[in-house]
Amino acid sequence: MERYICIHCHFYQPPRENPWLETVELQDSAYPFHDWNQRITAECYAPNAASRILDGEGQISKITNNYAKISFNFGPTLLSWMEVQEPEVYRAILEADRLSQERFSGHGSAIAQAYNHMILPLANNHDRYTQIFWGIRDFEHRFGRAPEGMWLAETAVDFQSLDMMAQLGIKFTILSPYQAWRYRRIGARAYRDAAGAKIDPSRPYLVRLKQGRAITVFFYDAPISQAVAFENLLTSGEQFARRLADGFVDARDWPQLMHIATDGESYGHHHRHGDMALAYALQFIEEQGIARLTNYGEYLEKHPPQHEAQIIENSAWSCSHGVGRWRENCGCNSGGNAGWNQNWRAPLRSALDWLRDTVAPFYEQAAAAFFDNVWRARNEYIGVIVERSAENLDRFFAANSSRELSHGERVTALELLELQRHAMLMYTSCGWFFDEISGIETVQVIQYAGRVIQLAQKLFPQEGDQIESGFLDRLQHAQSNLAEHGNGADIYRKWVKPAVVGLEQVGAHYAISSLFETGASKYCYSIDPSDYRTQAAGHTQLVVGKANICSRITQECEQLTFSVLHMGDHTLSAGVRRFQGDESYAGTVEELTRAFSRGDIPGVIRGLDRHFGGTVYTLKSLFRDEQRRIVDRILESTLEESEASLRSLYERHAPLMRFLSDMNVPRPKALSVAAEFVLNASLRRQFQADFVDLREVRSLMEQAKEEGVQLDSAGLAYAMERKLDLLMQQLHRRPKNLGLLRKVLSLIDLLRDLPFTVNLWKVENLYFEMSRTKYPEFAAGGTVPNEWLHDFLELGRKLRIRVEEVPSKQVALAS
Repeated sequence: MERYICIHCHFYQPPRENPWLETVELQDSAYPFHDWNQRITAECYAPNAASRILDGEGQISKITNNYAKISFNFGPTLLSWMEVQEPEVYRAILEADRLSQERFSGHGSAIAQAYNHMILPLANNHDRYTQIFWGIRDFEHRFGRAPEGMWLAETAVDFQSLDMMAQLGIKFTILSPYQAWRYRRIGARAYRDAAGAKIDPSRPYLVRLKQGRAITVFFYDAPISQAVAFENLLTSGEQFARRLADGFVDARDWPQLMHIATDGESYGHHHRHGDMALAYALQFIEEQGIARLTNYGEYLEKHPPQHEAQIIENSAWSCSHGVGRWRENCGCNSGGNAGWNQNWRAPLRSALDWLRDTVAPFYEQAAAAFFDNVWRARNEYIGVIVERSAENLDRFFAANSSRELSHGERVTALELLELQRHAMLMYTSCGWFFDEISGIETVQVIQYAGRVIQLAQKLFPQEGDQIESGFLDRLQHAQSNLAEHGNGADIYRKWVKPAVVGLEQVGAHYAISSLFETGASKYCYSIDPSDYRTQAAGHTQLVVGKANICSRITQECEQLTFSVLHMGDHTLSAGVRRFQGDESYAGTVEELTRAFSRGDIPGVIRGLDRHFGGTVYTLKSLFRDEQRRIVDRILESTLEESEASLRSLYERHAPLMRFLSDMNVPRPKALSVAAEFVLNASLRRQFQADFVDLREVRSLMEQAKEEGVQLDSAGLAYAMERKLDLLMQQLHRRPKNLGLLRKVLSLIDLLRDLPFTVNLWKVENLYFEMSRTKYPEFAAGGTVPNEWLHDFLELGRKLRIRVEEVPSKQVALAS
């Protein structure tokens, strides 16, 4: 009988965007990357789009797109981020789905996911339906086709969710075998017990639903899936392939489907080079004729279910207590924190449920003024979320509003829909998954609740304050395991409340950042300055201006007046207020500029207080990324002075440090700090320079080794990676440039002397492409000198990429 193998990867990151800025802010824990999305993309999502297959000599013989040969789903919010921040990887994923349709009888390998990874059995019916609807519509927008299957967050399942999926055209989903209750052959009378994973995973099962509807369930092979995730099965691609092959049983008399399902991050993030093990396993399976690779859609078309099953409702793959992990202290946790508990989970969910249920009737009442069907309008709002163009927004209102809306009414309608969007985002499953309420994942969902509260306070002013106090009354029962964080209400006041942003705060951000000319990001706002005046005297500077600021999300706009007094370094004060007319604005400009021209700084400060009385904005008011850029700029001169002092100290005492190192005598901390700072700064400067002094780099590395200095390996490796990426991109654009080729070659030579590993993924990708296109063309055509051909092949050898030498015409290097 036929044998099939299908490997499913669930690729997902929780939405990390700041709810007020719609962007992922700097996350120091992801260093040297900007944030965890970026880091995991570099470690997993990008490598799987161009994974290496090595030959018997350990050389790269092939680069392949793993996504085209497996089954996969990506979280919609992750793809939304990737579309903007990692467009090359994003395009490779979409292309893989197109290629998979050619490979698998017209069935694409991508399947949809319920929108923001909400645990659907714990959702109300409105949210459950919208999550499925949004997941489908987002998929259609990106992949250009209807999804056949859908992944459920944590495979958390109930009949209601399956029925809604079937109503919306979903044909199948994937569950753990531990979620099967019983099964039978279709047409048979008696069921057989399946509890405890006693169900054969090598065939599909029909699950019957309401009104004659049904959906197919694939129960994955648990032991092999477990081995991939937790038993180091990905240390060898051949070992991985053979373990999959071992899942077949000769006694089965039907077309067997050996399939596994794991977090996709296993293939590169959790297990380094796991993508390569996957790529090799897929090739090995095909070359050895072990089985036919397939995806669920193709297998289902060829082999419809002959058995039916009933599921265990309110169950999931990552909680042995049903769905307790997302609503109570069930005992499931990530481990490693003895003495902690997760009693905070229940009051957190209770507080969010109360908030959702409290704002829902207000939403229904207010939205009814704009939409014929307020819940259908919320469902259709996904069309705006995936593409926030003016034309798309017009289409949405034309299709859903009950009448022609004014601009102000549109703003209110969009704010109501945004309230609902964030009221779903706050249920992202990661908020409960880990051990501590002060963790970044849980703070993130509380931030989404904060955005709901902010919108409720604006939209329903009579009830807004009571909504916040009622939420905090419930959230205070969610006790942190860390005394310094108190409880959920304390966390809200400490981290969420200060993060709340309105148009005035955006105006302050613009005004302050404009002083430093850093090309400040406008995030999800448009800023149109209609007047901007600046005066400077020494290190002191005054800015006065006005600007129109609009939210690209809700279309809310405000004309604001602003002024900033900068007295050098980090000392500044800013004021922002609504524009109060030309006469008032002219008076403000006149008073502040006149006082500044006289050198009357106290007078400027009094004027700021008089005209912008109330909130005073400082560098602390800036959004995180811009704050860090400006602080780094302010620190430049300070760090230069510090480096000069430390360098003097280091150079004066370097022989002593080497002597102490030779004698195995601990070095004084002051000398160690000086050496570490100076050598790391010098190396970083070299790696970022236009021309790298190879001799100086080797000398610095030798000094660090002799003196036992700890290098910033992650930061330096990242700097060198970016340097090589830039040079290789230049060579790719100007492939005949021998000087560029030799620059790359010299830096690759240098890597052998570095005590850390540099990621050459992009360099290898570009070289591999050139070796299959430009090199054969140049060699056969005689359009480059022999020195170029020699150096190009030498670079391939150093990168350990297999290149078949092409006979070339003899071309001498021009003198």
